[in-house]
Amino acid sequence: MVERGTALLRKVEINVAEAEKRTGKNTVNMQETYSVYLIEIRPAETEGGTPAAPDTLWRRYSDFELLRTYLLVTYPYIIIPPLPEKRYRLPLISPLVGLENFLLRVASHPVLSNDKIFFLFLTEVSSQTCVAECPLKIFSLKHYSDELNSVISQLLRVRARVADRLYGVYKVHGNYGRVFSEWSAIEKEMGDGLQSAGHHMDTYAASIDDILEEEEHFADQLKEYLFYTDAVRSVCRKHELIQYELEMAAQDLAQKKQQKEELATGTVRIFSLKGMTSKLFGQESPEQRESRLAALEQSIQEGEETVKEKNTECKEFMRTAWEDIERFKEQKDRDLREALISYAIMQISMCKKGIQVWSNAKECFSKM
Repeated sequence: MVERGTALLRKVEINVAEAEKRTGKNTVNMQETYSVYLIEIRPAETEGGTPAAPDTLWRRYSDFELLRTYLLVTYPYIIIPPLPEKRYRLPLISPLVGLENFLLRVASHPVLSNDKIFFLFLTEVSSQTCVAECPLKIFSLKHYSDELNSVISQLLRVRARVADRLYGVYKVHGNYGRVFSEWSAIEKEMGDGLQSAGHHMDTYAASIDDILEEEEHFADQLKEYLFYTDAVRSVCRKHELIQYELEMAAQDLAQKKQQKEELATGTVRIFSLKGMTSKLFGQESPEQRESRLAALEQSIQEGEETVKEKNTECKEFMRTAWEDIERFKEQKDRDLREALISYAIMQISMCKKGIQVWSNAKECFSKM
């Protein structure tokens, strides 16, 4: 059960009401069918007891994945609720309960429920607003680089195991060649056929060195993009640092503005440093107050300039970084596609050579 003790769930009710299939073009301009889910948000209590009309918006499953990725990166110390499995063959009703439960779990969490991006996810129809408020693309990219790193690592391990077994198979063919050659020495009528078959087996076994060299070349192409994932993550870390500097500058500016307001109105908080010094040493003179106000005003102007510069730096970083990320994605798709095709061609050629060797051996055996 989900507890409704948090501020958000005391104010609103959250439901995932229905789902439907839609058709549209994906990022590579290809037609695809996907599922969308209707989120309903309504006030928990209304005057007169009349239920209010809910605010509604549609979200794709990928939007839920993006939100969870953002929460994982932003709150690494919190256990983030899981999403239900993405199901295609089962009826659309199956994920509704799981997605609603995910939203309720987040909304009931004392920290996650106060997250601004989560609130925008529930209320903003345009996902671009969320991106403007906080670049979820960067969080998604970081998650993608982690997944790509994991996939390539697994692929390299599988390739290494296959190469080891392949080496063993070829060495077994070398044993065939040795046995056929030894057998030919004690046969008269079958000797020539056995020796020829043994020669074909030896030639086939000796070709493993060239094959393993091609295998290593394929592995090197994969390792390059394994290392690229670290470079992508470094871009994400740089963005996080710029975002942190912007937030710190904005926080410092807000504190200075609050100090100016307190000084101008004469409001003194008892448990603040200013309040304690006032109690101990008395109130400031008007001249001292004016001097401090002028210094704060100058400091606020500098702080506003700093926030403006950091904000511009953050936006410019996002623009230039995303341009290069799009270029990198095109390069990655092209290089990995060519590498996989070359690897498939190599495997097909290798299998054809094996068929040819045994076809030649069959001819040799037929002539005995």
